[in-house]
Amino acid sequence: MLVIRGGRVFDAVARTAEPRDVLIDGDTIAELGPPGLAAPEGTQAIDAEGRILMPGLVNAHTHGHSNLHRSSGDRWTLEHLLNAGPLIRGDLSIEDRYLNTLIGAVEMVSKGCTACYDLFYEFPMPSAQGISAVARAYADVGMRAVIAPMMTDSTFYASVPGLLDAIPDELRGPWEAASKVRSIPWEACFDVIETAMREWNFDRDQIRLAVAPTIPLHCSDEYLQRTAAFARDWGCGFHTHLAESKVQAVAGVARYGRSLTAHLDALGVLGPNFTAAHCIWVDDDDLARLADNGCFVAHNPGSNMRLGTGLAAVRRMLDKGVAVGIGTDGRTCSDNQNMFEAMRLAAFTSRVQGPDFSRWLSADEVFEMASRGSARTLGLDGKIGAIAPGHKADIVFLDARNTNYVPLNDATNQIVFAEDATGVESVMIGGRLVFENRRFANIDTDSLGARAEAVVERVGRGNEAAKELALKLEAVVASFCGGLAKQPFHVHRYAGGDEG
Repeated sequence: MLVIRGGRVFDAVARTAEPRDVLIDGDTIAELGPPGLAAPEGTQAIDAEGRILMPGLVNAHTHGHSNLHRSSGDRWTLEHLLNAGPLIRGDLSIEDRYLNTLIGAVEMVSKGCTACYDLFYEFPMPSAQGISAVARAYADVGMRAVIAPMMTDSTFYASVPGLLDAIPDELRGPWEAASKVRSIPWEACFDVIETAMREWNFDRDQIRLAVAPTIPLHCSDEYLQRTAAFARDWGCGFHTHLAESKVQAVAGVARYGRSLTAHLDALGVLGPNFTAAHCIWVDDDDLARLADNGCFVAHNPGSNMRLGTGLAAVRRMLDKGVAVGIGTDGRTCSDNQNMFEAMRLAAFTSRVQGPDFSRWLSADEVFEMASRGSARTLGLDGKIGAIAPGHKADIVFLDARNTNYVPLNDATNQIVFAEDATGVESVMIGGRLVFENRRFANIDTDSLGARAEAVVERVGRGNEAAKELALKLEAVVASFCGGLAKQPFHVHRYAGGDEG
C-alpha cells in the first residue's frame, strides 16, 4: 500500500486545496483523510509537501497518428487539412507509428493528462501490427487510453456533393490513381479489429479498443450501421466527428435531406456508447437527439478555432442534458496536447458568444468536463477523473511554489485559467509514479527529437508526388468548400456577424 502525505487535495467545486492524506491500495484510492491518516504497518509513504494533488485530466479526443506532423499548416480550414492528408501522412513503418503515438503520450502525461481517447489512422486500413504499436506506446508510458482505429469506405472528395466534379481534367487522372488504394472493402477492417478484440494482450483496465468511423459523410449507411452493431456486440465505444464544419453541415442536408445527427439517429447509430467530436453546427433538435440517446460530446475548442470551424454552443448542450468532455484534438489542428490550455479555451470561447455572464462556463464546470466528463466519454465513469475512494489512483502533483499559484487565491480559477502545465511536477497513474520530478521512469525522452526528425525527413523524401498533388488540389478545395461555407444555414456558429 501507499500513502501520500503532506499534500493539499484539490476540490474544484469548493475552490480549495486543503491538506489531506491519500491512502492507496494497489491501483485504487482506498481512503482520504486529515493529515496523519492511519495506514497499515509497512505502507510506503510519498512526501507531497508543497504539492497540490488533482485528478489526472482526461483527453476526450485526440489523434495519435498526427504527432509527427504537428503544426504542418497555417491558414488551413478543416477541408484544407483533410485534403492535405497525403501531403503530411506519408508511408510510416510500424515503429514509426509507435513513435508517433509515444510522442503524444509523453506530452500528455507531462502536462497532467492521464488518459485519452485516441482516434488514430493507418493508411489505407487498420492493421493488427499498427493497433498493437499504438497500444504498446501507451503501455510503455504508463498512460490509460481508449484507442479507436479510424475507418472509412469513401474519400474526402466523394464526401462533399459536387466536389469531385470540381476537380480540373488535368488533375482528375492523378487523383483517381491516388484514390484507387482506398478501394478496400470495409468488411476487411472489421476482420482486423475483431481479431484484435479477441486476441487483445494488453491490460484492458489500462488500454482498450473502440471503433471510429472517421466522419459520417465519409461512410456509407451500411458501413455506419455495421459499425454500430459491432460496437454493441463487443461492448465498446463508437466515436466519430460530427458536424465539425459548416461545409459538413451543408453537405449533410444536401445528401440526406436532414441534418447529420438526424440521419445517424434514423440509422440507429446513436446510443450510450456514442461519442461525437465537435458538434459545432448542430441545432436544438440535434442536441435533443444526442441527449435522448445518452450520447456524449467531445468539445475541442483549440482545433475549432485553429481551423476556423466555429464556436460550439456548449451551454446549450448542457441545458439539453448532453454530457460533455474536453479534448485537445490532434497536433496538426491544435499544435499541442495540453489539456490545461484546452480547459482555458473552453471557458473563454463560451464567453465571447454572448453578454449574459450567467451563460458562460464557470471554471468548476470546465474542470468537471475535463476530468469526470471526459472519463464518461471513455467509458470510465466512476473509475477515473476524481480523487475519491474507489477511483483509480491517477493523480497529478502540482508544485504549489510555481508562480501559477503564488499567491493561492482561488484554486479552481488558477488551475483552469493560470496553469499552463509548467506546474506539473509528477504524475501517478494506477498508483505508480510514471512521471516523477519532471522525468519519465521508463522513457528516454532525450532521444525523441532526433528519432522524430529522422522519420519526418525520410517520409518527406518519399512523399513528394502526393505533396505536389495535394498542393494543386488545395485551390479546388478552397474555392468549392469556401462557397459552401458561405451558403445560408439556420445555425450560426462563427464569432463574427459577417460570414462572408
